[in-house]
Amino acid sequence: MKKITRAAFALSLALALGAGAADEMAEAKVGAMTVKTPASWVRREAEGTVRYAAPTGEAFFDMDVGQVQRKGGMKADECLKKIIAGLGKAGFKQTKAGGQPAAWKEEVDADESGKKFADRTYVGCNGTTTWSIQFHFVEEKRAQYAPVADQVFKSVGYEKK
Repeated sequence: MKKITRAAFALSLALALGAGAADEMAEAKVGAMTVKTPASWVRREAEGTVRYAAPTGEAFFDMDVGQVQRKGGMKADECLKKIIAGLGKAGFKQTKAGGQPAAWKEEVDADESGKKFADRTYVGCNGTTTWSIQFHFVEEKRAQYAPVADQVFKSVGYEKK
């Protein structure tokens, strides 16, 4: 009979229980923003970036929140254009998040072994608060994690003042 390690058992159990897929969403505060994240994902903070990671290790996202430095802020559309220009305009699709201008794009890359990873970049601004979400997942798990990325993005909200 084949021996199973504790780590392999824990991973099997997490996958069997569906961790990360149809996970219950929980509201979280990141800076001046609110966002719904998978309840079972682990939150870590380092140098102003908040990371949520799936217990399976197959997906994570980083969220950064900042403030517009211009006194009095700026128009939300102008702010978003500046963010996109700073990241390189290619591939961004404009939309809304939290009722304000936002944009997103997706790229698929491969590591040295040929394993593919999807990277989604979401950005937005309301004229005074800026934010970005970098969502990464194993490409072969797209059916499981792309809907999670969409849920997180659609839940983005600005703090009420």
